[in-house]
Amino acid sequence: MCGNNMSAPVPAIVPAAKKATAAVSLTWKGDGQRVIFLHGLGDTGPIAPVTMNFRMNMSSWFDIIGLSADSVEDEGGIKNAAESIKAMIDLEVKNGIPSHRIILGGFSQGGALSLYTALTTHQKLGGVIGLSCWLPLRNSFPEAAANSPNKDIHALQCHGVADPLVPLAFGAFTAEKLKTIINPDNVVFKSYEGMMHSSCPQEMMDVKQFIEKQLPPIN
Repeated sequence: MCGNNMSAPVPAIVPAAKKATAAVSLTWKGDGQRVIFLHGLGDTGPIAPVTMNFRMNMSSWFDIIGLSADSVEDEGGIKNAAESIKAMIDLEVKNGIPSHRIILGGFSQGGALSLYTALTTHQKLGGVIGLSCWLPLRNSFPEAAANSPNKDIHALQCHGVADPLVPLAFGAFTAEKLKTIINPDNVVFKSYEGMMHSSCPQEMMDVKQFIEKQLPPIN
């Protein structure tokens, strides 16, 4: 069973306790930020059948047929899910947060969707984070990002060396692919010994430092 990710419409948005100056879209909550939760496959969220998991109904951003390099992808589902995330970003902008003060990110399927959305949105973002993930519809790039305002976006990719679900090689290949789409100097790929399809304190520290660098406080 592949696990930890969410599905399209019906996002849960937690309003900021005070006026927000930046937003982070992650699979878990950030300190003092307005956060849009992008859950992983099998976490809370809208329900849909997942082919790879015997068509079992579970929360999923889009269908996953398989996790091999040549697996067929749910193109329509991926694009529809990306439109849902773009609508969330547009809403944050409408609420007064400049798009360049928004970081998009996620874990596993949520990270995959974050990478795809960041490369295809019309909004210029402050950064993108992909944890234990891959780039969906990779063969559509760089053409799919031809008009992207995020050619210089900063991207942080993190992956466990012992990941049995999304192999480290997928993450490394994705990082190299990103370098052909955006400024290669802005792509950072980090791996963690012994980490499986999960997280670890060092990864969380790296994510925290990335966010603090890309979204410095506004006085």
